Amino acid sequence: MIDEKRLKENLTTFSFPRLSGTDGEKKALKLARSKVEDLNQDPLSQTFVFSTFFGRVYPKIAFVSGFAILFLLFINVITIIIPISLAFIAMLMVVLLLLTRKPENIRIKNKLNSENLYVKIRAKHNERDNGKEERKMGNILFMCHLDSKGQRFSILGRVRIIRTWVFSWIILVFILIFRNYLLPSLYVQLHVLGIVVLGVNLIATILFLLNTTNDESIGAIDNSSGIAIVLELLNHFTNLESRLENFNLWFVFTGAEECGTMGIRNFYNIISGVNKEQSFFFNFDAIARNLYLFPGKKRSKQVETIFEMFLKNKKGIEIKRNPKKIYFGTFSDGYYLKKKKFYGIGIGDLESYEYIHSIHDTVDKVDVPLLKKLCEMIIDNLIASDNQT
Repeated sequence: MIDEKRLKENLTTFSFPRLSGTDGEKKALKLARSKVEDLNQDPLSQTFVFSTFFGRVYPKIAFVSGFAILFLLFINVITIIIPISLAFIAMLMVVLLLLTRKPENIRIKNKLNSENLYVKIRAKHNERDNGKEERKMGNILFMCHLDSKGQRFSILGRVRIIRTWVFSWIILVFILIFRNYLLPSLYVQLHVLGIVVLGVNLIATILFLLNTTNDESIGAIDNSSGIAIVLELLNHFTNLESRLENFNLWFVFTGAEECGTMGIRNFYNIISGVNKEQSFFFNFDAIARNLYLFPGKKRSKQVETIFEMFLKNKKGIEIKRNPKKIYFGTFSDGYYLKKKKFYGIGIGDLESYEYIHSIHDTVDKVDVPLLKKLCEMIIDNLIASDNQT
């Protein structure tokens, strides 16, 4: 039975500063392990080393380099310095792109330690045959991340800065094409317009550089809400009678998600061999007062079925989807798994972005009864899906 009081207790317990790689994150890991052990489960862990370069330094280098390229193209001065500078920046970007293809292997800048915690509960069918049909079993992953992050600007502020930078960059490229090649007769007018757009891009670049990371957010929405949900679902499925017949259940608490999704990148090594066609995940990341579902463009039949069940729920929950705005610069564990050909549904609240990564990300912003209804809805949907398998 889903307990609203227990959800509120866990939400509050994990709401404290816990930046990736700090003692705060270690405290959260210790608490999570204790909560799992209280349910008579033996959690497994995966320790890993990560660098802050990819999550905190690389984006700033990329933004500055992007502005530098625009500036050099804009001044349009015939001198050997310009092509040499552009060639240098291009080489730098190529090196960075190659380096960041597998950011979990980077050991530049600060090297810190983190850890993933997980529990696997085998399907009833799998228990009866002593694991002989393990490879044929489906797997459901319930995921959340343990760490939190504060920044000078909230995530909504950061998204707006990135949107401004990207669109001003694109607009200025078009202005330069028209100024230099298509409409040279309007050179002066387009040049003046270009100065304005270049100024906007410069301001966005400066603001992005000023958006430094800190450890001031207690991360109630992002992501104590997700931790509370995964613990509550684990509490439910530890009961033998509640387990599913055809699906193994994984309960995953990742570390260092807020520093380039380092936890899930390392955890992928553990789950890379599962049957992806018969498996899917739920990633709980920042739920406050609304439910947005992100099932991805490519969906398995199981994910499509469960997604439709969510939309037709009888809990009175309004499911929001397909937001009109494009949110740049936001990544999650679920997004990473989708790139690795996993199917699944990310669950969050876009309307909470004005609080996330700030001191305003507090417990009072989270609708605990909504978390309870979400847990109940997931359980009901999984039982129905299990019976159809």
